[in-house]
Amino acid sequence: MIPRFPTMPARRRHPILVLALLLAAGSAAASTSVHAQQRVTDRVWDRPSPDPDRVVLTWSDDPATTQSVTWRTDTTVTMALAQIVIASDGPKMADIARTDTAATERHDAREVPSAGSVVHYHSVTFTGLRPDTLYAYRVGDGTRWTEWFQFRTASTSRKPFSFLYLGDAQNDILSLWSRVVREGFRHAPDMRFIVHAGDLVNDGNSEWQWGEWFRAGGFIHAMVGSVPTPGNHEYRARSAAEVERKESSLSVFWNPQFTLPRNGVAGLEESNYWFDYEGARIVVLNSNRNREAQTEWLKGVLRDNPQPWTIATFHHPVYSAAGERDNPALREAWKPVLEEYGVDLVLQGHDHTYARGRSVMTGPTVQNVPTGMNARVGGTGPVYVVSVSGGKMYDAKPEGWDRFDATIDRKAENTQLFQIIRVAGDTLRYEARTATGLLYDAFDLVRRDAQPNRFVERMPTAVEPRTMTSPPAYRRP
Repeated sequence: MIPRFPTMPARRRHPILVLALLLAAGSAAASTSVHAQQRVTDRVWDRPSPDPDRVVLTWSDDPATTQSVTWRTDTTVTMALAQIVIASDGPKMADIARTDTAATERHDAREVPSAGSVVHYHSVTFTGLRPDTLYAYRVGDGTRWTEWFQFRTASTSRKPFSFLYLGDAQNDILSLWSRVVREGFRHAPDMRFIVHAGDLVNDGNSEWQWGEWFRAGGFIHAMVGSVPTPGNHEYRARSAAEVERKESSLSVFWNPQFTLPRNGVAGLEESNYWFDYEGARIVVLNSNRNREAQTEWLKGVLRDNPQPWTIATFHHPVYSAAGERDNPALREAWKPVLEEYGVDLVLQGHDHTYARGRSVMTGPTVQNVPTGMNARVGGTGPVYVVSVSGGKMYDAKPEGWDRFDATIDRKAENTQLFQIIRVAGDTLRYEARTATGLLYDAFDLVRRDAQPNRFVERMPTAVEPRTMTSPPAYRRP
């Protein structure tokens, strides 16, 4: 039997009472509005404690035999541990788990504008792991432990795999970006890592914004490897002197909370790096600093590349997608290298809109293929993508990329997106989906011996392009 609430009899309200209620409601709404505009910097759920939080998986070495994990506690925890075991169906994993001692770093950012408090960051790299094996792990101090998380090591063979690519999160991270990363996980639960193309937060030195980023991703960060590249918003002044000189440095949180490869250009450790994953070389560039040195480094990484697929990611686009933006110096330095060495896919952010295009190596023709999709035959150079996953939106560049000898095949405004990339043998399959899971863009790259990739357009023709005036149209004032 379903209980019912009693029906209250209608009452005639006194007009003075109605006015008082309206005034009170207006006052409360105004108070709420003012409160909503204030940045809450002391959330109870984000205060450091002896319990581990902000757990994130990364790699600092070979993904087939190692896995790095980093987490945070308050300063009362001086001995941090991590346990790992091959995952099983029974509950007694702790009885046979290996225990590793983590490195602990004291992090005092109280003197940095907006940075936060004194905490301990702990990190460990599990080594000697078996390739293509499901592991369970937890972190803690021997008494206070996280739940058991699971991850799978990479295979040493070129097996099919998928990963997620996200443009700028940056704004409204907990309220809006959270649904995108979670929807991405729902659509690709087998993904092996997430490429974050910069501007993960709006202020790289803001502890509460990083708290939102970690809370928005939740357990996903602890089970799927993060592959971050810094954006311009990860560069902020660390001192009053830097503020006065109008200088900036990489976020005080970047190196402590991400344990990443240190195989990049000297001085850009853990913000410029590369790793190989099951037949793909993933190259991360820091487009904020020292581009000239990275250009020479990039040539070496690509020249000595035995992998059939190469994917590069950095923040500032080779071809800008928004308004009057342009990055001519970056394009002049990096585009020739990306094309000379046959990079297949370039994943970027920064412009808070969506554009996907390419520089075509030979004049394309269009013909029908058996699946009914269109294939552009003749070979294609790198496919360049700019995307956005957070709530901040810009107008798209109206003239496209024609003046740069490149095409925009698909674009969108006012749309939060996530991208799923699947690599299987000679085919790389790309999908861009909206925050509600709608397929918005799709294509395949098919490798051909001693020839440029064959490009297969799979764009869903039934889906209309998104613009700022597409309903429902939400624009910032």
